Amino acid sequence: MRDVSFGQYYPANSFVHKCDPRLKIVFLIVYIVAVFLAKNFYALGACAALFLLIAAVSGVPFKSLLRSVKAVLFLLLFTAVLNLFFYQGGETLWQWKFIRIAKEAVYATVFLAVRLFLLVLGSSLLTLTTTPVSLTDGIESLLSPLKLIRVPVHEIALIMSIALRFIPILTDETSRIMNAQKARGADFETGSLAKRIKAIIPILIPLLTGAFRRADELGDAMDARCYSGSKVRTKYKKLTFGWRDFIAFLLCASLLTGIILLRIYTAPLI
Repeated sequence: MRDVSFGQYYPANSFVHKCDPRLKIVFLIVYIVAVFLAKNFYALGACAALFLLIAAVSGVPFKSLLRSVKAVLFLLLFTAVLNLFFYQGGETLWQWKFIRIAKEAVYATVFLAVRLFLLVLGSSLLTLTTTPVSLTDGIESLLSPLKLIRVPVHEIALIMSIALRFIPILTDETSRIMNAQKARGADFETGSLAKRIKAIIPILIPLLTGAFRRADELGDAMDARCYSGSKVRTKYKKLTFGWRDFIAFLLCASLLTGIILLRIYTAPLI
C-alpha cells in the first residue's frame, strides 16, 4: 500500500511545479474533458503525447505516476472485462456457448482501458506537482464567485486539501496495522472470501480509531493557532499569473481545440 502515490507531493523545481495552481486545476479539467471527447485512438494519442511532454518537464519519475494506477487497477480491469464480454454486435472473433468476444469489443476494451489509464495519470500528476496548501488556495480562488451566494468556499477547499493530505498518512497507518496483525498470526491472503472479509475487521477498527484521533488532534492544533476560517484570514503567498502560466494556457487551449477538430474530422473508433 506504500506504493500508492495519489495524494503525495513530489518536491522539485520544475516548470510544472512553478505554475499557478489555479491554472493546473483548470488544465486538469480540460484534460479530462478532452480525454472523454476523444472518440478514436488519434485523439487519445494526442492526449497521451501532451501528458508525456508535461510529465517529462515536471521531473516526476514515471514510476511514481505508474504507482497511482495500482489504486484503481481492479476497477480498470473489471470495467474492461465487462466491456469485452458484454459488447453486442460486431464481427465474432471467439465464441464458447453464451460467451462471445467480438472484434469491435476488443477495440472498445483497449480504448476504454487507455482512457481510464490517462485519466488516473493526469489526476496523479496534479497532486504530485502541487502542494496541499497550493491546491487549497487554487480551489478557493476558482470557487470564490460562489461566495456571493454564501457558499463556504474556504471551508470546502480546506476539507479537500486535508483529505488529500491524509491519503498517504492513512495508507502508511494501514500498512503498519496489517504488519502488526500479521505478527500476531493474522492471515489476509488465504481462505475463503468470507474469511478474508472477517480478517479485515481487526484492521478497520484501529484504522478508524486512529483517523478520529488524528482529526481531533488536528482540530485542537487549529484552535491553538486561533484558526477562524476565511473571515479574517490573510495569505502569505498570493497567487499571480506569470509567463509559465501563459504557456500552459496556450497548451490547454491547443489541446481542447485539437481534440474538437479530431472529433469533427476523423472517424469514430467503431
